[in-house]
Amino acid sequence: MSHDKSKVKLVLGVVLVIVLFGVYWAFQTHQAHQAHQTSRTKTNVSLTNVSYDPTREFYGAYNKYFKKYWQKKTGQSVSLNVSNGGSGKQANSVIDGNQADVVTLALAQDVDAIQKAGLINKNWESAFPDNSAPYTSTIVFLVRKDNPKKIHDWNDLVKSGVKVISPNPKTSGAARWNFLAAWAYANKHKLDSKQFEKQLYQNVKVLDSGSRDATTTFVQNQQGDVLINWENEAKLAVKEHPGKYEIITPSISIKAQPSVAVVNAVAKKRGTTKLANAYIRQLYTTKAQKIAAENYYRPANKKVAKAYKSEFPSVKMVTINDKQFGGWAKVQKKYFSDGGIFDQIYTK
Repeated sequence: MSHDKSKVKLVLGVVLVIVLFGVYWAFQTHQAHQAHQTSRTKTNVSLTNVSYDPTREFYGAYNKYFKKYWQKKTGQSVSLNVSNGGSGKQANSVIDGNQADVVTLALAQDVDAIQKAGLINKNWESAFPDNSAPYTSTIVFLVRKDNPKKIHDWNDLVKSGVKVISPNPKTSGAARWNFLAAWAYANKHKLDSKQFEKQLYQNVKVLDSGSRDATTTFVQNQQGDVLINWENEAKLAVKEHPGKYEIITPSISIKAQPSVAVVNAVAKKRGTTKLANAYIRQLYTTKAQKIAAENYYRPANKKVAKAYKSEFPSVKMVTINDKQFGGWAKVQKKYFSDGGIFDQIYTK
């Protein structure tokens, strides 16, 4: 009899274990499902894009598109924050602790500086198409209506009495592109490039920290005869002030390639790696490329670029990797480091 009772107890014990396991499994499955649902519907997901000066309008439009895309794809609503300023200053702010999930800066050198600080992966430039440059621009001149100083090319900027507005190469990405485009002009015409730059910067009356500040100085504060700046910034000024300004395309300029990257260390810490990668990846979609073109950036997508061809005149451009420059690492050291050529020619 006692033997039968032992068997019954054993069976009941096994049944109890099975029941408890089933309850536990059901509970865990429910919890996982709830966690998944919570993550999909969580409304406090956020991403910070630390960008350079004149991208406010473009990323304002792009962010509206991306929010809808992300909501549809994941069920999450996302808060997108954009910080704007001179590209060099923005890069330094990230190095100093500004919690950027992504950076969209004026040039690769500024992203490299963040990478060297250990915040971005070494292969960042190959992480996305077109060397992580989803759009490009170039450097042009903005003059007042009817071009009273008859400015047509770089040599006109060094003439006596011409007041030039350009941002500071120490803090602004646009300013470094400006400097290099002028250098390329002097080099092409077999002029003393260093002396040409010295004459040019003797005519620069205001060195603002960023390109948007320089535009404000020229357009709002009515200082200077000519503004050297991004093509997209000049086009925006013409659009916002019809009949007051004209764009002059110089005989030679430079292919300005703004760079984008995930700030891997920050994104990993904040749990936004997937979101940050998607944010940049979507910049290459046809829709986003059209948004870029509509905000006067030259799209990397060839089909979209062709569709907006009339918006962007043909310009003879040098590139940062041409033999005369040799890439950003050499350029930064030679021209813009402490004691470099810019410091040597700018004595104010």
